[in-house]
Amino acid sequence: MRLKGKRLKKNREFMRIYQKGKSLAGRYSVLYFLKNKTTNNRIGISVSKKVGNSVIRHRIKRLYKEAFRLNDRNIKRGYDLVVIARSKAVELNFNGCQKDFLYLVKRAKLYQKN
Repeated sequence: MRLKGKRLKKNREFMRIYQKGKSLAGRYSVLYFLKNKTTNNRIGISVSKKVGNSVIRHRIKRLYKEAFRLNDRNIKRGYDLVVIARSKAVELNFNGCQKDFLYLVKRAKLYQKN
């Protein structure tokens, strides 16, 4: 499954979720979530320049995108998610990233095993 159409890209989409959504913090990232008006889940990932150079930032984005892609079918339908990576996320491999993502999704009560 590709993520085409499941990505948040515009600044106004991110700002709407920051202002109206709820947030949860984990060790490696912060998750903002907000119900949307569709039946699809969408994800946006933000990694600050403080985290590292562009290679590191893009690697972190790829890890979180893949964690979302593999677990999308187990997340309640109709939510926009924004993941903000913290500087500790540099330490993560894929398994750690997926654990962190699922931990936050479960704390938000958005996880449902199908």
